[in-house]
Amino acid sequence: MTHKRSAGLLLFRRTGTEPESGVEVLLGHMGGPLWAGREAGDWAIPKGEYGPEETPRDAARREFTEEIGLPPPEGDYLPLGEVRLTSGKLVTIWAVEADLDPALMVPGTFTMEWPPHSGNVQEFPELDRVAWFAPPLAQNMLMPSQLPFLERLLGLLKV
Repeated sequence: MTHKRSAGLLLFRRTGTEPESGVEVLLGHMGGPLWAGREAGDWAIPKGEYGPEETPRDAARREFTEEIGLPPPEGDYLPLGEVRLTSGKLVTIWAVEADLDPALMVPGTFTMEWPPHSGNVQEFPELDRVAWFAPPLAQNMLMPSQLPFLERLLGLLKV
């Protein structure tokens, strides 16, 4: 059985001028009616699925553009490894240091029937907003399945 694969980019920025200063990470809130009004545990690293014709890193860069609407940042891509979800999906994430103004986001969209069984198809943003979070708050807001990537980044940065 072939499981789905997903890849993404976790942006981080330093919040001070000293090397030991803190960091913030950029997370996106899932768009669409199923996620409306939900907060804690419902933010995610911008990512998406890819097929065998694409490398995980290329997919991560493409998905960043599709979800955020901006080109992926240049810089050193720090591999944060993989996590296999309970669904079987394999998620691969890279971290990259960059600063991004959340107000510049132009999210990609998806369509779905809403309300269910209504025959009415509507368009919704992939992410309805993005925001910077310090690690303690990010740990609360991030989907639990993606927490290992945050922990790995903090370990690499020695935060």
